[in-house]
Amino acid sequence: MDTEALRVTTPQAKMNRHHLTFSSMNETLVGTLDSAPGATGLLIVSGGNEIRAGAHRGMAMLAARLAWSGTPVFRYDRRGVGDSGGSNQGFRGAREDLLAATDAFRAAAPHVTRLIGFGNCDAATTLAWWGCDAGCDALVLANPWIVETTASLPPRAAIKAHYAARLRDPAAWKRMATGGLSLGKLLRGLGKVAVPEQPGELARSTLGAIAGWGENATVVLARHDGTAIAYADAAQRAGVCPRTVTIETGSHSFARPRDAAALETVIRRALNEP
Repeated sequence: MDTEALRVTTPQAKMNRHHLTFSSMNETLVGTLDSAPGATGLLIVSGGNEIRAGAHRGMAMLAARLAWSGTPVFRYDRRGVGDSGGSNQGFRGAREDLLAATDAFRAAAPHVTRLIGFGNCDAATTLAWWGCDAGCDALVLANPWIVETTASLPPRAAIKAHYAARLRDPAAWKRMATGGLSLGKLLRGLGKVAVPEQPGELARSTLGAIAGWGENATVVLARHDGTAIAYADAAQRAGVCPRTVTIETGSHSFARPRDAAALETVIRRALNEP
């Protein structure tokens, strides 16, 4: 269970990490609390089918660093994921788990009076939809998921961005001049995605929910990530303009050390706001 507890870089003498269980829809869920004395806490919601440790233990290490500097952090596995029981309902069925996790966090850390929610991908969507119901005061939403399909093809906006970047690349024009790249094929590919795709219900509801948070939501985008590109395109066309921070990376999970540090800076800023 949550074996990253023994491998984080924070000195063990200062660590105060607890594993606990709580109930959601008659199933037993497992969470991890990194205790700290601060009155502002961070609730980390995992995206996709990712366990609470996060990609490459990124969320476990983030929690340890934040707790080291005074912020209590709670992470959990939703139903059917990781150590938690039940059937995986996906992000669309995650509301009750989110509310139960928030209750468990507050029960385990009753000194927390202000709660910030953080999630990546469809966890960001979960928080945008139901973070208010869960009692979150503010949100940090990374690469919000607004794409209707889970097909293997990248979102239309990401494909368009890829072709547009190739047209701006001098090396691509050199390859075309030498016959290594077909201009016609490139233009045909761009033409297939040139007509803007109308946002579906998922995009509309998510963008509306994010807009409803006003200044209490910060969106973080990995500039070259397909999910982030799709969100940015839809948000621009819908006129939804939350506070947004763009990190120069293609890593969806902000896996590289400098990406993780940039994300942590945004989270710390939200934690320190009045």
